[in-house]
Amino acid sequence: MAQDFFFNMQEPRVDDRPMWDVIFAVYGYPALLLAHKLRLFPLLAEESRTLTDICNALNIKRRPAEAILTVATSLGFLSLQDGRYSLTAISEDYLLEKSPNYFGFFWDLMIDNYQVFSFQNLEKAITTDSPQAYGGGDIFKSHEEQIELLHRFTHGMHSISQASSLVWPTLMDFSRHRMMLDIGGGSGAQSIGAALKLPDLHALVLDFPEACKIAQTYIAQYGVEDRVKTHEANIWNDHWPTADLHFYSHMYHDWPPEKCTFLTDKSFMSLESGGRIILHEILYNDEKTGAFAPAAFSMMMMGWTEGEAYSGPELSEMLKKAGFVDIQVLPAFGYYSLVTGIKP
Repeated sequence: MAQDFFFNMQEPRVDDRPMWDVIFAVYGYPALLLAHKLRLFPLLAEESRTLTDICNALNIKRRPAEAILTVATSLGFLSLQDGRYSLTAISEDYLLEKSPNYFGFFWDLMIDNYQVFSFQNLEKAITTDSPQAYGGGDIFKSHEEQIELLHRFTHGMHSISQASSLVWPTLMDFSRHRMMLDIGGGSGAQSIGAALKLPDLHALVLDFPEACKIAQTYIAQYGVEDRVKTHEANIWNDHWPTADLHFYSHMYHDWPPEKCTFLTDKSFMSLESGGRIILHEILYNDEKTGAFAPAAFSMMMMGWTEGEAYSGPELSEMLKKAGFVDIQVLPAFGYYSLVTGIKP
C-alpha cells in the first residue's frame, strides 16, 4: 500500500505560495494595527529612527520590533535607508492625526472590536448567517441605544470617508443639482466633501438624532454650516425632505437586496423628474469572481451587518427596476465606484 502511494506521488502543477499567503495574511496584517496602537507612526513623524531608537522609545524588544517594522516596510508604510526607518507618503497621508485624511479612527474601531474578525465569530457568522459585532444583533440599534458605541463607529467611518468625499464630486457634472440628500450620512463626510468641491450645492445629512449631533460638530469643524445642515429622521419610516440629488455612501452593503430595493424605490418616489441617485460603494467585478477587496468586504459585513458587497450590474438592475434611466457605473477613488441614474 505504501509502495502504491509512493508511485502515485507527482510534482504539483503550481507552487504553494497561495497556501502560505493565507497564513501570512492572518499574522502579517495585524502587525500594522499593532504598530498603530503602539503609536509607531507619530513617533517616526518626529524624525527617522534606528531599530534601537524605536525599541527604546516604544519599550519593546528587538525581535518583535523588527518583525513589525519589516511588515510595515514590506507593505510600503515605512522606508528603511542607512539603518533608519522613515514614514512614506501613505503613512503620512493616512496614519497621522494631523492629516485631513486620517484613517486611524477606523483602525481603532477594528482593534476595539477584534473579536468580530476572530475565526470563532466569523465561523458563527457564516453558520448562522447573522452579524456578531457587539455580541450579535443590529449594530444600528445598538448605536441608538449606546451613544459611546455610536461615537466611536461614526469617527471610524468619518476617517475612511474623508479622502473619497473630495474625489467623487469631480467625476461628473453636478451643476444642475442644488440640494443633496445624504441618506444615512453619519458624520456628514460626503456632504462636507461635496460642499467643499461644489460651491453651488447645498446638502442635508439625514440620520437619526444622535448621529445628526455628531455630524453637526464635523460640519462646524470644516466651516460649511451655511450649506450643510442635518435632518433628523428614520430612513425607513419617515418622509424625506425635498432634494434633487440622493447620495448613499457605505449604505447598500449594510443591507440585504430587499432592503436596498426599498431604499431605491423610496428614492425614485421622492425625487422629482431629473433628480439623480448615486450609490458610492466597493463593488465586485461584473462576474463576481473578485476582486479580493470586495470579497473580503463581504466577509467583513458577515461580521458586522446583514448586508454584503454587490456588483455594478446588480445595483444597476435595482436602479433600472425602480425606473431610473441613463444608468452608469464609474470608477471613483481607491476601491470605490459610483452607480448612478436619473429619474426621467
